Parts: sequence; C-alpha cells; structure tokens
Amino acid sequence: MTAVYVLIGVGVGAAVVLVVLALRRRPEAELDKIVGQLRDAFGNLSQEALRRSSEQFLQLAGTRLEQQTRSGEQSLEEKKKLIDTSLAQMTARLTEVHATVQRADTERKASHERLTDRLTEAARATEGLRDVTGQLRQALSSTSRRGQWGQRMAEDVLRLAGFIEHVNYVKQETLESGGRPDFVFWLPHELRVNMDVKFPLDNYLRHLEATDEGQAASFRDAFLRDVRGHVNALSSREYIDPAAGTVDYVLLFIPNEQLYAFIHEHDNTLLDDAIRKRVILCSPLTLYAVLAVIRQAVDTFRLERASDEILRLLVEFRKQWDKYVEAADKVGKRLDDTVKAYEDMATTRTRTLQRQIDKIDLLREQRTLPDEAGASPADENVG
Repeated sequence: MTAVYVLIGVGVGAAVVLVVLALRRRPEAELDKIVGQLRDAFGNLSQEALRRSSEQFLQLAGTRLEQQTRSGEQSLEEKKKLIDTSLAQMTARLTEVHATVQRADTERKASHERLTDRLTEAARATEGLRDVTGQLRQALSSTSRRGQWGQRMAEDVLRLAGFIEHVNYVKQETLESGGRPDFVFWLPHELRVNMDVKFPLDNYLRHLEATDEGQAASFRDAFLRDVRGHVNALSSREYIDPAAGTVDYVLLFIPNEQLYAFIHEHDNTLLDDAIRKRVILCSPLTLYAVLAVIRQAVDTFRLERASDEILRLLVEFRKQWDKYVEAADKVGKRLDDTVKAYEDMATTRTRTLQRQIDKIDLLREQRTLPDEAGASPADENVG
C-alpha cells in the first residue's frame, strides 16, 4: 500500500515538473489547455490509484479479517471446549452436592425422628421416675418400711458379693444378750460381725422438701444430729461383744450413695468419730468392699484349714508308705526265696530225678530185650 502511494507521488511530481517546463515555453492559451489536460490526467490517475489502493486495501483487510476470523473461531472453539468441560465438571459436582444434600436431609429427618422418639421416651421415663420417687418418698415416710427398704438394698449387695444366707450370714438372729441385729456375718475362728440397716431419714427427707434455705439448713443439721445419735446408740449396744465372739466393730449400712456423700460433705468428721466409736458406716459400694474382705478372709481361712488337712494327710500317707515299702520288701524277699527254691527244684532236683528216671528206663529196656529175642534160659529150665 505504501509503494502505491510512492508511485503516485513520483508520477504527480514528474507531471508537475513537465507542466512547469511546458508553461515556461508555451503561450497562455496553450497553457490553459495543457493545465486542463493535466488536470484530467491527474484526476484519472488519482482515481485509478485510488481504485487500486482501495482494491488492495480491501484485499488486505479481507485477508486479515479472514485470519482474525479463523483465529477467533479457533480460540472460540477452544474456549467452548473449556467451558463445556467446566460445565460438565460443575454439573457432576452439583449432582454430588445435590445427592449429599439429599442424604443429609434424609439423615437429618431420621435423626430428628430418633431424637423425637428419645425425647418422648425420656419424658415417659422422667414421668415414671417422678411417680416412683413420689411412691418411694411416701414409702420411706414409715420407719418399718425404711427398714425393709434398707434390708432389701443390703440383700442386693450381698447377692452381688456372692454371699448365701445360712452359709455366709443370717438375718434377724437373736443374740444371747437379747439384741437382734439385722445381719450377722460369720468369720473364721468362730468370729462374727453384726450389721444394722435401720437409718434415720425423716429430717433428710424434710431437708429435700424444704423450699426455704433456712428450713433446709435446720433440717440438715437435725439429720446430722440424728446420725450421730444413731452411731452412739449402736456403739453402746451389745452388737460389739468380743467375749461373745464378735469383732471389735459393727457395720451401719447407709442404703444410698447420695445419702452417704451428703453426710461426708456436710460433716466430714462424722465418719472418723464413728470409727473411733467402732462403728463403720457403709454405703452400698463400701459395703461391697467390706464383704469382699470378709469373703477373702473366709476363703483364706478355708484354704488354711485345707492346707493343714492336706499336710496331715501327707504325714499319714508317709507313715503308710513306709509300712507299704517294708511289707513290699518282705514280700520281695519271700519271692526271692521262692524263686531260688523254684530254680533249685527246676534245675538240681529235676536233673537228679531225671537221672533216676533214666536209670529206671535203662533197666526197663534191659528187661524187655530178652523177651523180644525169645524165652530166657531160666524159662527153659522151668519148662
């Protein structure tokens, strides 16, 4: 395109130069004519150059446009493929997310239903527990029923510990002194340990039901005084009587772990004071531990007695074994004498007898030979 413009410029310049030279040599009329011709020639030349330049420009623009269009189409195709791939990945991801959301929604519904069922069951259980608590509180309002409840709790612990009535313990046995403990446990060497399950609970229940803090504190202090009074009463009873075969302590069963913790929390010296008075307070868990110690002591004593019996039997077995060995030696000696006598009979005596038999057989043969040959001379003389 630039070369065309250069050629046009050169042509125009040459024409102008020629025109100037001609103008200098020609008159004015001819000059006007030449100028008109030159104008026409220049116009034709300009139009032709413009047409050619326009054609070249359009051709070049078409080529560039085609190249750019082709490049754009290729780029658009690549971008379309990339967009299609991205859309496919996004579609797959959205499908997974949709499936995950559906599963989560399903699980959420199932969990909500289970939670609703559990809450319903918990509500029923709470209502039932409230009824049972009310019944239990009503039942514990009676002293005799409290004793029965404590005894039942103690029996459950005994059953868990493997204790058997009339084998490891007895209930409500009247002592020689007239006392009647709730449980009597048998120990080795004919010892016994007594346990009482009656426990003061009136003021503790009032403490739980109190709505005023002052009243609750008053009932709490009264309950702790009741416990100390009961401990003092047990320590002075005949439940502790070493002369009658009891140990130096008596057990006081507290039928509830919460009650045991309540005593320890609000009067931590009470347990130590009770031990100094030879009264051991036992909750269900601590009673189980005490029973385990008793069971171990009984088993150890039985093992000791069995060991003594085994040792006694071993001593007796040793004596009998010595006698057996002595008798066996005697029998062995006698058997040796018998074997020797038998060997003597089977050898010496047999050979001696055999020689005699052989001599007899020889004489018999000698006696038989003349008979076979004919009559003997003595027979002939007799005839």
